[in-house]
Amino acid sequence: MRIDLTIALVLGVVVLVTTHGSPASAAVDPAAVTAVAVACGALVGRRHHPFAAFLVSSIAAETYLVLNHTSTNGALVLAAPLLALYTVAESESRRRALTIGVLAVLAFAGLHMLVKPESWLGPENLALAALGALAVAAGDGARSRRAYLAEVEARARRAEHDREAEALRRVTEERLRIARDLHDAVGHQLALINVQAGVAAQLLQSRPPAAREALAHVRVASRAALGELRDTIGLLRRPGEPPPPVDPLPGLSGLPDLLTTFTRAGRPLSAVTTADDPADPLTLPSPVDLTAYRVIQESLTNACKHAAAAPIAVHLHYTAATLRVRIDNGPSPLTVAAGDGLGLVGMRERVEALGGTLVAGLRPDGGYRVTALLPRTPR
Repeated sequence: MRIDLTIALVLGVVVLVTTHGSPASAAVDPAAVTAVAVACGALVGRRHHPFAAFLVSSIAAETYLVLNHTSTNGALVLAAPLLALYTVAESESRRRALTIGVLAVLAFAGLHMLVKPESWLGPENLALAALGALAVAAGDGARSRRAYLAEVEARARRAEHDREAEALRRVTEERLRIARDLHDAVGHQLALINVQAGVAAQLLQSRPPAAREALAHVRVASRAALGELRDTIGLLRRPGEPPPPVDPLPGLSGLPDLLTTFTRAGRPLSAVTTADDPADPLTLPSPVDLTAYRVIQESLTNACKHAAAAPIAVHLHYTAATLRVRIDNGPSPLTVAAGDGLGLVGMRERVEALGGTLVAGLRPDGGYRVTALLPRTPR
C-alpha cells in the first residue's frame, strides 16, 4: 500500500510539472488537477481491485487528455492506466488480460482520433499501442513466473512429504524386521533354555548326570542367544561405525543342527523331505531359504511351549515352483493353540512378503499344524 501510494504521488506530480510547469501554478485547471489525482490515485487500490483501478484510472486519464488536448506533454498521464493494466494482466488469465488490453488500446486510440483527427496514425497512438502490449506482456510474464514458482514450491513440499513418508516406511519395516529377528532367534534359544532348565530341575535329585547335561545345553543355548542379541544390536549402530562380525544367515542347510537342539532336549521329532521330481535338487533363493528355516524354527519353539512332550513331525515337499513346509505336533492332551501371537504374526508376514501363504490351527485330533506354501522364486 505504501509503495502504491508513493508511486501515485510521484506520478501525479511529474504529470503536472511536465505539463504545466508547476502543480501550484494558478494557470492549472482545477478539473485537470482532479483528473490527474483520480487517474494516479486509483493505483493505490490496483492490487486488491485491479480491473476497477484500471477502469477508473483510464477514464480519469482520458478526461485529463480531453481537458488538455492542446498540450503536447499530457500523454504522460497514460502511465497510470498502463501500470494498472500491467496489474490486470498479472492477476487475470492470459486471454482475459489480452482482451482487456486490446479493448483499452482501441478505446484510447478512438478517443484520441475524436479529439485530434489528424493523429489516428500519429506517434501518440503508436506509442500507446506498443506500451499497452508491453504492459500486458510484462504482467502476463510476472503472473507466469509467480505460478511457476508456486508450482516449484508445491513440488518441493510434495517431494519433502514423500521423502518423510518413505523414511517413515523404511524405519517401520526395519523395526518390524528387527522385532522378527529378535523373536525368531533369541526367542527360540530362550524357549530351549526354559525346556532344559525344567528338565534339569526334575532330574537334579534322581539323575544328576542327566541334570548336568541339561544345564550344559542351557549354557550353550544362552551363549547362542547372547550372540544373536549382540549381532542384532550391532545392526543398530550408527552409519560409519565398523560393523560387528555376524554369522551367515541361517537356511535349510542348518536344519539338521536346529533339529538336534530339540532332540537333545528329549523331544520326539521326525523330519522328511519329498519332491515331485527327486532328481531336481532343492535350491532356493536366500529370502525363501531363510523364511522356510524361520517358519520351522518358530513352529518348533511354539511346540516346545504349548505341546508338552507331544511328538513333532516336519515335512518338506517341493515342486518345480513351490516349497511346502508343514509342521505337526501332537496329538497331546496338553496341546493348545498358538493363537495370533507375535511369532505367528511374524511368520505370516515373512511368508506373505514373498508371495506365499501360511495356515496355522488345531487339527481335528487335537494336535496343531502349521503349513507354509512358498514360491521357489519370490515375487
